[in-house]
Amino acid sequence: MKKIAAIDVGLKRIGVALCLSPSIIAPQEAILRKNRDQAAHDVDTFLEAWSIDCLVVGLPKSGSSCEEMQRRIEHFVSLLKFSGEIVYQDEYGSSVEAKEMMQGIVRQKRDGRIDSIAAKVILERYLEAHKESTWVD
Repeated sequence: MKKIAAIDVGLKRIGVALCLSPSIIAPQEAILRKNRDQAAHDVDTFLEAWSIDCLVVGLPKSGSSCEEMQRRIEHFVSLLKFSGEIVYQDEYGSSVEAKEMMQGIVRQKRDGRIDSIAAKVILERYLEAHKESTWVD
């Protein structure tokens, strides 16, 4: 069975979510981004610690600054030493959806919880789109 993780790459934090079985998708503690190299190292460490096979990366497919963010995200992914499968999933609206899910539960703190919930949303979208092929090696 594949172990899949998702990241939502932001300028200050990287949201992280994990899927170890078809029915359990769990947001993890966000990675604070001091600089690109440190953040890439921390993502690699996370992926290695969980023996991840497939990394789903949120990528904006529309929006005003989407081309610039796509370039930045693709560059960040190129810094990873991860040797597993890397796939991109449209992240449009995932942060808004995450904020709505957390309304009333968590004050809008900048602790990364929203970022990791957004990564969870991205991972759910990926899994929904690839139901048949995801859990077969």
